[in-house]
Amino acid sequence: MNSKPYVIFSRHFDPQSANTYSRIIQILGNNNVELAIWGTLYDQMLAAGFADANRVSRLDDSTDISHAAAVLSVGGDGTFLAAAKMVMHSAVPVLGINCGRLGFLSDVPPDALTDALADVLSGNYRLVDVPVLNMYVGSQREPLGYAINEFAVSKCDGSSMLTVDAYVDGDFLTSYWADGLIIATATGSTAYSLSVGGPIVSPSTPSLVLSPVAPHNLTIRPLVLPDNVAITLHVDGRGDCFMVAFDGQTQLLKTGSWLRIAKSKLAVKRIQLSSYSFFATIREKLMWGADMRNKQITLHSLPPDD
Repeated sequence: MNSKPYVIFSRHFDPQSANTYSRIIQILGNNNVELAIWGTLYDQMLAAGFADANRVSRLDDSTDISHAAAVLSVGGDGTFLAAAKMVMHSAVPVLGINCGRLGFLSDVPPDALTDALADVLSGNYRLVDVPVLNMYVGSQREPLGYAINEFAVSKCDGSSMLTVDAYVDGDFLTSYWADGLIIATATGSTAYSLSVGGPIVSPSTPSLVLSPVAPHNLTIRPLVLPDNVAITLHVDGRGDCFMVAFDGQTQLLKTGSWLRIAKSKLAVKRIQLSSYSFFATIREKLMWGADMRNKQITLHSLPPDD
């Protein structure tokens, strides 16, 4: 039996996903693979009467997970982000099994689970580095937090707009008069940034996207930058505080604070199956380019390489 366990992770147990958990346990068990369930999830399974949990060991939440073979994230992209932050200080890869809604990071649908796990066990996949951002407040040496999708600065109440002075590698960019500002990775370009009009960026493109939220002038547009720059922000406004959100976590900071955002040395290892296509994902999940005329077009095979 493999000495490194595969760890099933989710933020909470959804009985509607019980069949997916059962299939994971059965498939890996049939292949004599060691398997463990994250402690909090395990306890919720037992409380809900999920009998198959008894076939798997419980992994205490305080256990060092750096020696796991992989983490199987069952849920949506929020679950994947939580799993990723759990292992980002190690080289443990994450496979996203989608029991949520869109699923850009959790891209394996339950009906493809058998083939997906077979590919993982046979090594028929590639590991993709998912970049991580750090944010520092003032002169602090320890980051306030980590973000895989984005950091978002926004007003924390019904007060008037913020004024966000932005600098790129120390060079003044502009002052954003807006309800907020999003600094997204290429991975996060299909998340919050997209909802405020930011561009879709291929995850393999090393870039950052600055997208204002409800800017109060028409000359401000989203901006794409290389991901090796440092973004410095000075956030001002009439209120006493503003909010910083990063991948679902939030924190209030005092108005007048300086923030510094830069790419971290950390990266998350994402298991990407050979069948994965980013362009197919945005077509199917975002209906990107949807047009009745496209149904009348015959797709031709690419010509052979010379």
